[in-house]
Amino acid sequence: MGQGEQHGVRQMVQALESAKGGRSKGKKQGFSCRKSTYAVDGSDIYVDSWKFNDWDYKKDDLPTYARGLFTTKNSAGNPEIVIRGYNKFFNVDEVKETEWKHVERDTKGPYELSVKENGCIIFLSGLEDGTLLVCSKHSTGAREDASASHSVVGKKWIEKHVASVGKTTQDLARTLREMNATAVGELCDDDFEEHVLAYPPELAGFYMHGINFNLPEFATLSGPEVHEFADTWGFKKAEYEIIQTLDEVKDFLSKCAETGSWNGRDTEGFVIRCKLQGNKPGDAGLDWFFKYKFEEPYLMYRQWREATKAIIAGKPPRYKKHKKITEEYLLYARQQLAKDKNLGKQYNQNHGIIKMRDGFLKEKGQTGADIINQEEAAGSTDGPINILLVPIATIGCGKTTVAKALVKLFGWGHTQNDNVQGKGNRAGRFTLAITNLMSAHPVVIADRNNHQKREREQIINDVAKVIPDTKFVALHYVHEPKDQMLNGIRKVTQGRVLDRGDNHQTIQAASKGQAEIVGIMEGFLNRFQGCDTNREPDSNFEEVIDLDVAASSLENLETVINQLYNAYPTVFKGREMPSHQEMEDAIEYAMKHTVEADERHDLSGTFQNKKDNKQKVNGSKQSTPEPKQLSPDELVKRLEYFGITLSATNINSVLSSLFADATPEESKFWKQLKGTNRIQREFHITLMHRASSTQNPQLWQYYIDLYRDTLNNQKDDRTPSLGPGRLRLERVIWDDRLMGILVRILPSSNGTVWNSVNEYPHITIGTAGDGIKPVETNALIQRWAESDGKDTSIMSKEILGMKELDGAVKPVMQRGR
Repeated sequence: MGQGEQHGVRQMVQALESAKGGRSKGKKQGFSCRKSTYAVDGSDIYVDSWKFNDWDYKKDDLPTYARGLFTTKNSAGNPEIVIRGYNKFFNVDEVKETEWKHVERDTKGPYELSVKENGCIIFLSGLEDGTLLVCSKHSTGAREDASASHSVVGKKWIEKHVASVGKTTQDLARTLREMNATAVGELCDDDFEEHVLAYPPELAGFYMHGINFNLPEFATLSGPEVHEFADTWGFKKAEYEIIQTLDEVKDFLSKCAETGSWNGRDTEGFVIRCKLQGNKPGDAGLDWFFKYKFEEPYLMYRQWREATKAIIAGKPPRYKKHKKITEEYLLYARQQLAKDKNLGKQYNQNHGIIKMRDGFLKEKGQTGADIINQEEAAGSTDGPINILLVPIATIGCGKTTVAKALVKLFGWGHTQNDNVQGKGNRAGRFTLAITNLMSAHPVVIADRNNHQKREREQIINDVAKVIPDTKFVALHYVHEPKDQMLNGIRKVTQGRVLDRGDNHQTIQAASKGQAEIVGIMEGFLNRFQGCDTNREPDSNFEEVIDLDVAASSLENLETVINQLYNAYPTVFKGREMPSHQEMEDAIEYAMKHTVEADERHDLSGTFQNKKDNKQKVNGSKQSTPEPKQLSPDELVKRLEYFGITLSATNINSVLSSLFADATPEESKFWKQLKGTNRIQREFHITLMHRASSTQNPQLWQYYIDLYRDTLNNQKDDRTPSLGPGRLRLERVIWDDRLMGILVRILPSSNGTVWNSVNEYPHITIGTAGDGIKPVETNALIQRWAESDGKDTSIMSKEILGMKELDGAVKPVMQRGR
C-alpha cells in the first residue's frame, strides 16, 4: 500500500473514531458509528468492526461507504483495513441515484447482473501474521452462547472448499494479503440456517461473488476475474449475466420478474454492477452497484414464516397482506404441526421452513409466483384502500410541511391535531376528523407528533374500531439512539421553530419567550419513544418509513413517495412518480402556508406543569423587560450594510434542481456544503456595506436618508423593509472554498432601481470552513469574470429559464448591536 493510500486509511479511521458513539463533530447532518473489538481466532491480533446507521449511508459526508468494515493496527503501528465490504447499494427507485433516469445518465455499460444468492454474507482476508480472517457483516469468532456463529460455520466451509483443490487457508490468507483485498461471498447452508430459497446439501457452500480492495473508496474486480479466483480456490460461484445497454437490462429484469426466476431457478433479484461515467473521455469510471429486488412472492413467504412462529408460540398471528391465501396456508401449517410434535421446535431453529412452504404450494398445485399473479389479475384481494399515515416525530421535524406537500401532489386527506381547539376529549375529536376524511380519501395523514406509544395505541385502536381494514403506515422520524442523536436534533429543530416565529397554531416562538419554547421542545424529546414493530402498538404498522430529522423536507418527501409508491402501487392508479421539480414546487407551496390569527390558540397547559400555570394565574412570573429604545441617530451608527433579502426556500429549491441533473464532479462541492451544514441559513445581495461609504458617500447617504424616512413611519421596527427588490439568477460559481450566485438586479415592482457598489452583484451560498469569509465570494466572481470563465480552478453552471425572484431591501445591523 502506497503512502497516499496509507494516508487515506489513517484519515478514515480518525473520522470514524471522532464519530464513535455520537454524531461527527460540527456537522448538523453528521453521522454516528459503533465500534466493536474482536479477538481473532488463532492469532494475537484484535480487529475493530465499524457499523453505521442504515440511513447515514444516504448522506454525502461519510469517510467510507463500506457496509462491513474491519480495521486493525499493523506491527508498525499504522492503521489498515483488513475487511472491506461493498459500498452500501440501494434498490431501484429507493433513492434518487437509483431512479432509472439517473442510472441512465450517470452510468455506462457493460452491466453485470449477478444473481442474489439467499444466505448470509461472509468476508475473507489475510492478516499480517498469516491468519485467515473470516467475518460476518459485523463480527468474527464464536458466540458467547452455544449456537454456532456465521463466521465459525463459514470458516468450516472455507476449509472444506480450499482443501478440495489441495490448498490451505494459510495459502488463501497469504494470497489475499498480497492483493490487499477482501473476498466476499454468501454462506448458503440450510442445515445451518434456512432463509427463503432452498439450498439442499448438493447446493450448499460458500458462493463467491466479489473481491474488493482494502481501501476507503470502493474498488472491486469484475465478474470474470472473481470466477477465475473462485475456481482456483474451490469456491462455488454466484452466476452472472453481462448485458451491454440499460434498455436491454430493463427488458431482462422485466422478463425474470414475471416468474421470479432465472435459468429455471428461483431468485430474489439481481445485483447490478457497472461503472459511473468518468469526468473525461477515456476515464475508467468508479465502480458502482445497485440492485433490483423481486418483492414478491418473497414478502409473502416471510409473512408465512412469521405467522407460523406466532402460532407455535401460542400467539395470534399478525398478517397484513395476502390475507386469504395466508389463512389457507396457516390451516395447512397447523395440521402439520399437530402431526409432528417436534416440528415446532425445529421450525423455531429455522429448520423445516421451506419444506412446510413447499408442501403447502404442492398441495395447492401452484407456485408462489402463480399466487401473486392471480391476486394481481383479480385486483387487490385485501379490500379497499384505507391508508393512514401516522407521523412519529417531535416539534420541528417538518412533518406538516411534508404532509401539505403530499396533499398538494395527490389531493389526499390531511388533518392536524393542532387545529383541534380546547382541552376536552381532543383525542376523540381528532379521531373523528381522521375517519371522516378516510370516507372520502384513499390516504389520510394524521398530523400529530404521536411521539409516545400511548398516542399511537390510541389512534390505532380508535380508528380501527370505525374502519377495521385501515392500513397504518408510520412516518418515523428517527431519534434513537438518543445519546448519539439528540444533540444534533436539538440544533436542527430549534433553529427551524425559532425561525418560523408565530407561523404555527400552538407554538408561537415570536410571542412566547425562547426559553419557554425550548422547554416545550425538550419535553417532547425526552418523552420520545421510537417505533418498535416487534411490540404493541407498533406491530400494527404495515409499513414503517424511516426519515432523517436533519434532512430537508424535500429529501424526506422524496423518501415517503418512493416507499409508498413501491408498497402501494394501486394507490397511484398507474400515475408516474412526481418529478423532482413537482416535488420542489409542492414543498415551496407548503412552506408558504401562513397560519391565520384565528387559527392560533394557546395550549400552554398541555406543555407546562401545574406550578407554572399557578404562577401565571398569580402573576408571579416576571415579564421580559422591553428593549431599550434607540434614537434614529443611534440606530444609523449601528448599521452594517443594506441589501436585498431573499427567500431561502426559493434559493435552495433552485440549487437542488440545478445540481440534481449535474455530473458527479459538478455536484461534489454542493453536496459537501450540504453534508457539512455550510450552506447559509439566510440569503441576500449586498447593495452597499458601511466599509464602502467613504468611496461612495452619496449612495450611502441615499440609503441612510431612506432608512430614516422609513423609521418615522415604522417606529416599532429597527430594520424595516425599504421597498421591494427584484433580481435574476444568472450563474452559480464556485471553487473548492466557496460558492456564490451571480445575479442581475432588475427594476422592482414599483419601478425602483436599486444600485449596488459591487461590479458583480451576487449571493453567497456557503463556504467550506469557518476561516473562509463570505465576503470572499466577491473576489471569486471577479476572478471568474476576468478570466472569461477560463480559470480551471473555478467551476460555473448557468441557471437556465430566466429565473427571477422577489425580495425586500432591508438594513442590517452590526452583530451584537
